[in-house]
Amino acid sequence: MFAAPARYVDGLPTPDRCLVMGVVNVTPDSFSDGGLWFDSSAAVEHGLELVEAGADLVDVGGESTRPGAERPSLDEELARVLPVVAALAKGDAVVTVDTMRAGVARSAVEAGAVAVNDVSGGLADPDMLPTVVELGVPYLAMHWRGHSTSMQDRATYADVVAEVRAELRARVDAASAAGLPRQRLALDPGLGFAKTPDHNWQLLTALQSLHELGQPLLVGASRKSFLGELLADDDGERRPADQRDDASAAVSALCAAAGVWCVRVHDVRRSLDAVKVASRWAREARE
Repeated sequence: MFAAPARYVDGLPTPDRCLVMGVVNVTPDSFSDGGLWFDSSAAVEHGLELVEAGADLVDVGGESTRPGAERPSLDEELARVLPVVAALAKGDAVVTVDTMRAGVARSAVEAGAVAVNDVSGGLADPDMLPTVVELGVPYLAMHWRGHSTSMQDRATYADVVAEVRAELRARVDAASAAGLPRQRLALDPGLGFAKTPDHNWQLLTALQSLHELGQPLLVGASRKSFLGELLADDDGERRPADQRDDASAAVSALCAAAGVWCVRVHDVRRSLDAVKVASRWAREARE
């Protein structure tokens, strides 16, 4: 459990523990918060609250990636994201932009974002990898098999761990071929993206296998439906998304203990406490 060492991404914070990334969804239809932060001023206020709670990174996204979600236009995504990125960057937040579009990535970095978090791993926009290389910023690449409207149709694997690892390795190779230094690349197994609940659990319990790719790992389990399924009531009704934070923090602790570089969460305070406990536990075990 404690064998995997902590890893770092050049250009991003380097505390001696798993990082905690807070989520700011500037969307009207997020699965986790139902559009609470769609208004720019509300999104900025929420982002600053996440910083106050201890977020190492604040991830701003303007496109909902819940199953079945329709994509906004480029102009709409820019209008959602840029004012929030700019305001949070001025407020001393370390901002990452969650986008699959190279144009949004470029504009967000110009507005103050310090890294690009691309859930498509460069597959949705062929200009993304060259753009990130040109910008000289860290790149967080997720395992992805298609857009939200059809991704769950692609949740078919003979061996989910082996296939996700192989497909992530292909993204590492593509990033390297584009000129991205390996020390600026992190990988995300993409829980819930073309994955069933069973696939998610299999990936979480096989993090050591993903560490073999040699890159820092980012895990986003927070409030996702597989936790709602786990916490379902006696009638089979899933626990609502906003009542999954304790379970999310438990996953954060386990990920931190397994050497994950960063967890992406909605409730920063709970997960920050969790990863601090895991870090102290791991340090004691090593000593």
